[in-house]
Amino acid sequence: MIAGVDEAGRGALAGNVVAAAVILPNTYDLPQLTDSKKLSAKQRARLFDAIIAQAVSVRWAQASPVEIDRLNIHHASLLAMQRAIGGLPAVDEVRIDGKFAPQCAYPTRAIVGGDASEPAIAAASIIAKVIRDRQLILLDSLYPQYGFAGHKAYPTKTHITALCEHGICALHRLSYGPVQRSLNNYA
Repeated sequence: MIAGVDEAGRGALAGNVVAAAVILPNTYDLPQLTDSKKLSAKQRARLFDAIIAQAVSVRWAQASPVEIDRLNIHHASLLAMQRAIGGLPAVDEVRIDGKFAPQCAYPTRAIVGGDASEPAIAAASIIAKVIRDRQLILLDSLYPQYGFAGHKAYPTKTHITALCEHGICALHRLSYGPVQRSLNNYA
């Protein structure tokens, strides 16, 4: 059994980084399965439900903004991946999108561009992206002034403008440059 692992939210200025680990069966029916970034939100939502229904196992985990600030985004992403992998049944290999793999009890292989070439990694990229996007949509109701539902906390012009106008909130990653600049403006 092969587990695919990917994360979502590395470049965002706020919110958790979310990692997912997915084990697909030998045969599955997931048309359009590819890297989540190549899909529309509607396509991702449809595939999310199909992946959940067909996968042998789906696990997800996250690292918080506090952990991201303490560890840095690279190590926090690996931590979230490690947490997601830890919830899986035994596997023969873990394939991770990117250059780096977290430590785990199974043989691992990091694959640059794996979310476009490895089905289980593509499935994990969709699970992580949809979960993270849904978190930001919910958090938008708590912090409507930032527009999280629209930009999902990425450094868009709208988000930067909101940071300048309103300062930061508890979700922001204090170690990120645009957030630090906002803090300096309010100091």
